[in-house]
Amino acid sequence: MSKQYFTEQKITDTLETNYMPYAMSVIVSRALPEIDGFKPSHRKLLYTMYKMGLLGGALTKSANVVGQTMKLNPHGDAAIYETMVRLTRGNESLLVPFVESKGNFGKVYSRDMEYAAPRYTEVKLAKICEQIFGDIDNDAVDFVDNYDGKMKEPALLPTAFPNILANPNLGIAVSMACNICSFNLSELCRTTIELIRNPEHDILSTLPAPDFPTGGELIYNRSQMEEIYRTGRGSFKVRSVWNYLKKERIIEVTQIPYTTTSEAIIDKMTELIKAGKLKEVSDVRDETGLQGLKIAIDIKAGVDPEKLMQKLMKMTPLMDSFSCNFNILIGGTPRVMGVRAILDEWSAWRSEGIRRRVHFDLSKKEARLHLLLGLKKILLDIDKAISIIRETEEDAEVIPNLMIGFGIDEAQAEFIAEIKLRNINKEHILNRLKETENLEKEIKRLQGILKDPKKIDAIIIDELEKIIKKYPTERKTAIIGEHEVETFDANEQIEDYPVHLFLSREGYFKKITPLSLRMGGDQKFKEGDVLRQTTQATNRQEVIFLTNQCQAYKAKLHEFDDHKASLLGDYLPQKLGMAEGEVPLCLLLPGDYSGHLLFVFDNGKIAKTPMESFNTKSNRRRLTSAYSDKAPLAAALHLPRETEIALYTQSRLLVFDSSLIPAKTTRGSQGVAVFALKRGQTVIAAKTLEEANLKNVSRYQTKALPGAGALIKEEDALERQMELGE
Repeated sequence: MSKQYFTEQKITDTLETNYMPYAMSVIVSRALPEIDGFKPSHRKLLYTMYKMGLLGGALTKSANVVGQTMKLNPHGDAAIYETMVRLTRGNESLLVPFVESKGNFGKVYSRDMEYAAPRYTEVKLAKICEQIFGDIDNDAVDFVDNYDGKMKEPALLPTAFPNILANPNLGIAVSMACNICSFNLSELCRTTIELIRNPEHDILSTLPAPDFPTGGELIYNRSQMEEIYRTGRGSFKVRSVWNYLKKERIIEVTQIPYTTTSEAIIDKMTELIKAGKLKEVSDVRDETGLQGLKIAIDIKAGVDPEKLMQKLMKMTPLMDSFSCNFNILIGGTPRVMGVRAILDEWSAWRSEGIRRRVHFDLSKKEARLHLLLGLKKILLDIDKAISIIRETEEDAEVIPNLMIGFGIDEAQAEFIAEIKLRNINKEHILNRLKETENLEKEIKRLQGILKDPKKIDAIIIDELEKIIKKYPTERKTAIIGEHEVETFDANEQIEDYPVHLFLSREGYFKKITPLSLRMGGDQKFKEGDVLRQTTQATNRQEVIFLTNQCQAYKAKLHEFDDHKASLLGDYLPQKLGMAEGEVPLCLLLPGDYSGHLLFVFDNGKIAKTPMESFNTKSNRRRLTSAYSDKAPLAAALHLPRETEIALYTQSRLLVFDSSLIPAKTTRGSQGVAVFALKRGQTVIAAKTLEEANLKNVSRYQTKALPGAGALIKEEDALERQMELGE
């Protein structure tokens, strides 16, 4: 009998017992920041540095900090050091760095610049951390056990400013994430002050836009920013800062968006140069050094640097978007909040921290006053106190005897008993008793604070005002309005001129200029191939190819090289990536996508759909299910306006007004019957009446559909029209 080495378990049970605890741990204890602005890894590291005396102390090797942090953070030295790197001033990841650094910590704007090993670098806490740890020993926050229960660590850090919005913060949890942009510290503190004073304060008046450590220029849209401030979601664009050295013909990029790196920008530009799409640039170099970021772009003679940078902003990460997702843990629950809601939540949390701090101070002062009041009682008879202590035979009876002799409690008696012999004099005791008046005043003041929320608000405001004064910060990211930004128009860079288009039956396509057409002689086709369609256009126009597999392929005419009549041209199935056996049947020039498109099927039916249905916002090249597959397509006509159509079979011709065909909203319509076909007949072509150039129009016209048409006279035959057209 074989042994069973596995047990069956429902997938739902596996997810519930194994995956869900992991997912919740990542969300609550790892990836998302809390209201103090820190993730657990940041908090553990900074608290360890604080306990090591690195706030205002000398620098120490990073390896020392990493080793000590492992008592709180079990995730390994590499993860801890990587966390530290991001917090340092040297890395420039944060607008308000918490760690002063010495040595190479890499740069946030460089993907390839590696930071040095922790044995080489040195760190200490930055001065701003005084505002992080100022209340840590005053019971302002809760402390919890570390992972092995042998130490205590703070559940949150009592930040005196809204750090949650002061620094950028990216977190990827399970099924959710957060991406918080940073704001200027002075503006943020000022906005918090104004919101405490007036909950209806216009935030944008004091906090106009985010600010980033890498600088750049933020392209400002007020409604866009209002949406982000209100919902915590949305995006905005930041572009690079550059200057032009006219004599050397060099563009120097000195600030880039926070979301990209210098390597990513250079890689994209190199790719465009190799593809021949950036002919204005002769070279691009990374000249980043001790002075900071610098990307040097050598441009060719005659190139307008403004126009080139507009092009580069559109085609490379020199301009990039920042997508906001203000997802924050509030009381252990993830919440997506706007700026106002976050600042309100922080103010409420900070109020509770100050209330706890005040209560802690009050308790200490009340305990001190209580002891001094006991001391006051022995002042009435110091000799009696000395007598009680001297006449008590057992040490354990000293405290009870003092309690009985003076009517004081155990704490007061303990305090009196511990007074040194030399201090049992009237002068010393009177000096101690002078404290009572000050203590009573201070206790009354603290009690008043606890009873009045406005006084707590005043304390928060006062602390924020001091931070603004002590740590003044200038904006690094400039703000420019959308109307000030000139965007790159690719069409302006494309030369526009008339062209003749030729499509063969086997799928060869040629774009020929009028001059080349006149000079080129006869059209060359592959053996057995013939011309299917020809028309005139301009080089900037868009073209749509309909294929035998009901697909549509969109392209720009400027993407095709100009050809000579003596060449075969571009093979469209290969150039446009068509499927095996797929060939184009016809081409259309959609223009501004106005009007309608007629799909003429060989069974005599015609489908009429809006041309707008082919207008896509994305740059998709292929559109599937472009038309119905119920019958072969005989022709397709783009009608900017209603007009008369000539429909051909092998022997008959029908002329009708396109307005008689009802329009359908979907491209997959099978159409309506238009030509009442005789047995063995199929529709083979369709033209507008203007193109058909018929001699006997009234002979073939009908005012009702479907129509039977009439036999084609020789002068109106399709072959005759093709000869005239050629």
